[in-house]
Amino acid sequence: MTDLTKIPVTVITGFLGAGKTTLIRHLMANPQGKRLAVLVNEFGSVGVDGDILRSCADENCPVDNIVELANGCICCTVADDFIPAIEALMALAQRPDHILIETSGLALPKPLLKAFDWPAIRSKITVDGVIALADAEAVAAGRFAPDLAAFDAQRAADDSLDHETPLSEVFEDQIACADIVLLSKADLAGETGLAAARAVIEAEAPRKLPILPLTEGVIDPKVILGLGAAAEDDLAARPSHHDGAADHEHDDFDTVVIELPEVSDPAVLIAAIQRLAREQRILRVKGHVAVAGKPMRLLIQAVGERVRHQFDRPWGADPRRSVLVVIAEHHDVDEAAIRAVLGA
Repeated sequence: MTDLTKIPVTVITGFLGAGKTTLIRHLMANPQGKRLAVLVNEFGSVGVDGDILRSCADENCPVDNIVELANGCICCTVADDFIPAIEALMALAQRPDHILIETSGLALPKPLLKAFDWPAIRSKITVDGVIALADAEAVAAGRFAPDLAAFDAQRAADDSLDHETPLSEVFEDQIACADIVLLSKADLAGETGLAAARAVIEAEAPRKLPILPLTEGVIDPKVILGLGAAAEDDLAARPSHHDGAADHEHDDFDTVVIELPEVSDPAVLIAAIQRLAREQRILRVKGHVAVAGKPMRLLIQAVGERVRHQFDRPWGADPRRSVLVVIAEHHDVDEAAIRAVLGA
């Protein structure tokens, strides 16, 4: 039973590009009479999701209630970053009724849940639930790893290589920690894709979980908020590949921040991003781009070769800087090649 004196927190996890920010925007627009606060964690030094969410701020979730941590994984920097950020949200003049935490797409959720047992916050806050988003189309096709066949071939060729890929471990840990799984981009997957993705999730889950389809982040907030899971007291039911490890690092992944001049033709840049996904095994590209002759920022969000782009808001007083964040597995990063492709 939920302790009504504690602020409930919903942890929203999921793989790269699964739609976590889109879901939070929907919750911010439909707060069910609650005053919300949001803590968003980016992987890499340049935040994009926090900027998107700040543009959606309103009286139910003002800008001061949106905190971004972009210099490291919150499950790795609990004392330095996460605890102070949560304390700052709890100390707001108007206390939030509910806090949403968007983890990095590369984060393992269990170390974060353990942080809620820290003395500074454990009497004031509870994990209402963990929501895992999974891209239905990608999961159905086995694309939560950039090239699953290549990893399988490598494992088959080397008898000593029996560990799973870092990407699959991230995916499995996120599912294992969840109270509800949302299969995002259900419209792209179709009924056959949804059924295939559901089968993958059910095979990975350590217990029976609600698995619901999701399109454009739209779901009744009552379904995923107010679960009263007290997940911080239920860690044993949420197994992790890293149980027993002293800590968790993200040495398996790297980010490259690319600054570009103004772009005259967005289609050329999009083609370059798709080329990167094919040739450099890039996982994720996101950022804002200045387009010549256009007063609006072009928001780019790519997962593999699938690139979404839209003009999101005027530059206004902000400098017209084109900045893209590129994320790849550590052994796949060729920064010079990435810069050459995007610079061209």
